[in-house]
Amino acid sequence: MKTKPLLLLMLILILGVTAYLDSPFSFLNKNYSYTADEPAVAQPLNQSVSTDKPDMEEKLVRKEKIDGYIVETYREYEVYKDAAGNVTKKIPTSQFDELKYWDYSNKKK
Repeated sequence: MKTKPLLLLMLILILGVTAYLDSPFSFLNKNYSYTADEPAVAQPLNQSVSTDKPDMEEKLVRKEKIDGYIVETYREYEVYKDAAGNVTKKIPTSQFDELKYWDYSNKKK
């Protein structure tokens, strides 16, 4: 019966020492600053549109119904823009993606 209070006291002591050593007031963390003189605020950068790297976009090429499924085919395009953000040219790539999903409007009774 005497071991339960002793075990509980040891557990509380171990948790207390661990909490102290993990805190910013511990002698282990005395060389680290957890507060800043000025708050860190994220500032958005003025991002200019890159004219040398294209944006990749996908456009719907065709939509078909096959065996109760709807199959959509998309083609990837390289889109080049000028400094004002206007599209200067679109170049189709050889990359195609297909999206296949069940047509729920075609229910069988």
